[in-house]
Amino acid sequence: MKSMKSPRSSRLPDPAAILRREALEEVRAIYRELENRPVERNCLRRTECCQFKLTGRTPQLTKGEALLAARAVRAAGRKEMPERTDGACPLLRENGACLIYQDRPFGCRTHFCAAAGGPYARSEVVDLIRRLEAIDTRLSGDGPRALPVAVRDELRLMERGG
Repeated sequence: MKSMKSPRSSRLPDPAAILRREALEEVRAIYRELENRPVERNCLRRTECCQFKLTGRTPQLTKGEALLAARAVRAAGRKEMPERTDGACPLLRENGACLIYQDRPFGCRTHFCAAAGGPYARSEVVDLIRRLEAIDTRLSGDGPRALPVAVRDELRLMERGG
């Protein structure tokens, strides 16, 4: 006897997929809110801040940020994190453009670049940081991790269907 399951019942939304989608929307909302803050910044895309080995600073991403960055990498046509041997951000293209500029992480948006206006004071963005941390908790993240590792791990999860 054939099962009488409705085709719709087999297509129920996956709770994990819903959670990821909501997290991505919230991370984007945080980035938009940051852009609308009255803190004067002007990223000139000089890429000095993208030279992790030279600056000694690597952006730390929460799980939500890493998920958004990994999706942006995939949207750019890549399945894996680009490799760099010079100590620069792996998302920095040879022509000096960021592979995921529109979806770049919070740390890249609030960086220390003097040409862009220097770092944000923590007091100017602590509410947004707490929201990113709350998303990390909801996604069962382990707290902020270095950009290359965080994005690579999310790309691998995506490859496995996660």
